[in-house]
Amino acid sequence: MGPKSERVYRTIREWISTGTYPPGAKIPSERTLSEELDIGRTQLRQVLAKLVAEGTIEVHGRSSYRVPDRAVTVQAPADLEPWQVHGERTLYDNRWVKLELVDVEPPGVERFEHHVVRLHHVAIAAVLDDQDRVLMLWRYRFVPQSFGWELPGGIVDAGEDPAVTALREVEEETGWRPDALEHVVTYQPMVGMVDSPHEIYVGRGAKHVGEPTDLEESGHVAWVPLADIPELMARGELMGSGTLVALLHVLASRAARKSPTSAA
Repeated sequence: MGPKSERVYRTIREWISTGTYPPGAKIPSERTLSEELDIGRTQLRQVLAKLVAEGTIEVHGRSSYRVPDRAVTVQAPADLEPWQVHGERTLYDNRWVKLELVDVEPPGVERFEHHVVRLHHVAIAAVLDDQDRVLMLWRYRFVPQSFGWELPGGIVDAGEDPAVTALREVEEETGWRPDALEHVVTYQPMVGMVDSPHEIYVGRGAKHVGEPTDLEESGHVAWVPLADIPELMARGELMGSGTLVALLHVLASRAARKSPTSAA
């Protein structure tokens, strides 16, 4: 796509990711989009076709589009009680890790002290190109004492928007600047004992702006085909829960777009 088409593509994706057009909402007509976004109908249809192929929008009726309605059908039980927290005390604290004992009382169970490890807030990004490859780093991690493929990411600074962290970390660790990133999920990697929110972002397109500037965190930079991800996973060469969560999301989204049900 040309520069104008790319601009329109990013604009429509931003409308959807920010909730301007929420799940189930109808997208304006081609005529309205053409006038509002200053783009010809032929170019616009190419953009819309790409968005349909990605699953960002779907064809609704004969010539209109809407955001897929991903309504949740599972209902959460309403009669369960949370644990009661009666206090906490710190056993160890530095700039990287904090260890606490928390006085908790689960429903129907006697109070006890539960270890909680508090780590940093983290943002991780999966950046894809137009050849269905993902930007990754081949790195050594001394804790498991092994090499493996990772997505770029890092610690969210105090008061920083995690989206800004994700963009910054991709550029510093790889030398590529993403065109845009979309937040897909926030999760905890070890929810039973560790507090460390992980923010996962996915985006398409990036510009090479130079060599990595974060030499401690950077490794061998490569665009890895998505088709290779299942085999790399089976071989144990994908490192870190953030990498696994982000890539599983990408693969699941691709599979959903290609399934007979989603095409119906």
